[in-house]
Amino acid sequence: MTAQPASHTQTGPAPEAPRARGTAALRRRLVAQLLFELVLPLGSYYGLRALGAGQWLSMTVGGALLLPWIAYGVVRQRRVEAMAVFTLSLVVAGTLLSLVTGSPRALMIRDSWLTATIGLWVLGTLLTRRPFMMSAARGIVIAKVGEEGLAVWEARWDVEPGFRHHLRVITAIWGAVFLLDSVLRVVLAYTISVDAFPLTSTVLWLVLLGGLIAFHNWYVTRNGLKV
Repeated sequence: MTAQPASHTQTGPAPEAPRARGTAALRRRLVAQLLFELVLPLGSYYGLRALGAGQWLSMTVGGALLLPWIAYGVVRQRRVEAMAVFTLSLVVAGTLLSLVTGSPRALMIRDSWLTATIGLWVLGTLLTRRPFMMSAARGIVIAKVGEEGLAVWEARWDVEPGFRHHLRVITAIWGAVFLLDSVLRVVLAYTISVDAFPLTSTVLWLVLLGGLIAFHNWYVTRNGLKV
């Protein structure tokens, strides 16, 4: 008489566990970005100004605080990221330009170059087979549903015209908002005081980004893009 194999109860993580871990990782990443790309540069500027430092020095230090974060991203990815190198070049170019012109406003419009370039690049991907949002969403999709889920999600591009249309629409919106931010930063740089610019431009970006994310979440949920 042949013995029947004993049944085993699976003790692995629940299906929701990988998704929860991925969501937690995304949140940690966002917190780190908020700290190193916003709180430290902005806090250093107003902190140095309160201690009596000049506007040029305060802005330069605020920009320099971004360098370790950029370098960390390069080391962590174990490759040279084009956007990280571009951002680094803007910091250096903006600092050198301010040395030549002697004007802190040259540093104030530095970030507008970055957002304008990003906006144009995002809009340029509309001419390719894979628009920006198709690539940008991969990390989030993998974090939520894994590699197999990503394959299913990406396969929709080849069979669903509506899926392609909605991804192109949301890509166009992202590109347009980046361009709008760049234009508004230049306007602010030459219409408000130098000391008011760091806080005002940061609030502007947070308002634009908050509105963009809210619209993005509403749009992807309404049109069946959310995983």
